[in-house]
Amino acid sequence: MKWKTSDFDYNLPEELIAQTPLLDRSSSRMLVIHNTEKKYEDKHFYDIVDYLHAGDVLVRNNTRVIPARLFGTKEETGAHVELLLLRQLPDDVWECLVGNAKVVKLGTIISFHDGRLRAECVEIGEKGLRKMRMIYDGIFNEILDELGNVPLPPYIKEKLNDPERYQTVYAKVRGSAAAPTAGLHFTDEIFTKLKEKGVTVIDVTLHVGLSTFRPMDTEDVEDHDMHSEVYYMSKEAADTLNAAKANGQRIFAIGTTSVRTLESVWNRFGKFEECSGETKLFIYPGYQWHTIDGMLTNFHLPKSTLIMMIASFVGYEFTLEAYRHAVQEKYRFFSFGDCMLITNE
Repeated sequence: MKWKTSDFDYNLPEELIAQTPLLDRSSSRMLVIHNTEKKYEDKHFYDIVDYLHAGDVLVRNNTRVIPARLFGTKEETGAHVELLLLRQLPDDVWECLVGNAKVVKLGTIISFHDGRLRAECVEIGEKGLRKMRMIYDGIFNEILDELGNVPLPPYIKEKLNDPERYQTVYAKVRGSAAAPTAGLHFTDEIFTKLKEKGVTVIDVTLHVGLSTFRPMDTEDVEDHDMHSEVYYMSKEAADTLNAAKANGQRIFAIGTTSVRTLESVWNRFGKFEECSGETKLFIYPGYQWHTIDGMLTNFHLPKSTLIMMIASFVGYEFTLEAYRHAVQEKYRFFSFGDCMLITNE
C-alpha cells in the first residue's frame, strides 16, 4: 500500500498538549495496548510494574540532552540567529539547524555572548541545515553548559523551571538535541521495583537528532528522507539481548529511539552486536519487525514518523482508534504528556 502522510493525521485539541511536566514523574496516565487482542485499558504509569514479568528485558536509551539551543548575532550585520546543535563532527564542527538560515552564508560568523563562543559556517545544507565550526578558548562542553539553552520543542510555550525534568533519571551520555521522552516517566523507585521483580534493565545509546522531531515535508511517505542519528550498543547489552532472544524472553523498549537502535543493529548484523554507527531507519506500516515484544511510548504528533512507527507495530486502524480514545479521555500529549504501553501479551 502507498501510504500518504495525511493518512496519519488526527484531531488534537490544543489544550491537550502538555506544557509542563507533572510533579511526580511516575503519576502520568498510561494507556495499555494489548496488541494481540486489540483492546486497551486506562491505567497510570506506576502500574507498569504489573505488566512486566520476571525474565523480561527492558531496554532504555541513556542519552543525555545537551543545552543545544544557542542565540547569537551575525558579526557582519547584527542579525539575530538561532542554532540548534544536532550532531558533533570532527574538528569542532557541528551539524546545526539554523533559524533565520537565509542570512547564514559560507564563511558567516555568528557570535554568542560577546564572542565567548563564535561559530563559522563551513558548509551549506538543505532545509536550514549548516555545518558550523566552533571557535572558543577553554572546554567546549563547559562553555555550552554556560551559554546554551534546553532545546524544548516549539509546542511547549511554558518556561521549564528545572532543566533536569527534560532529562531521564538515567541520562548519562551527552549528545542529544531532544529528550527520549518516554523515559521521562521513570523514577529510581520504579526501576528498583522492576529489578526486584526479576526484570533486567539494559542501556543503549541513540543521540536524538532531527529525524525524531522534524515534521514530514512529503505527502508520499516513501519519499521522506530521515536524518542520520548516532547510536551505540555495548557488548554487555548485545549479549543480554541475544540470550533473551534465544531463551524466548520478552524484550521491551523504552521509547522509539531505543526501538530504532535495536532494529538498526539487527538489520545490520542479523543479531545483536557490540557496535556504533549511524541510522536513518524509517519504520512505517509494512516494516518487518525483528526485535521487540512491546514498547513504552508517548503520544506523538499528527503526521509524524513516530506515529507511523506505532502504526507499523500495532496496526494502522487500531493506532488511530487508540489515539481517538486518548483524546476523548483527555490524556496529555507529546513530550511532557502521558504514555502508552504496548504489549504483545
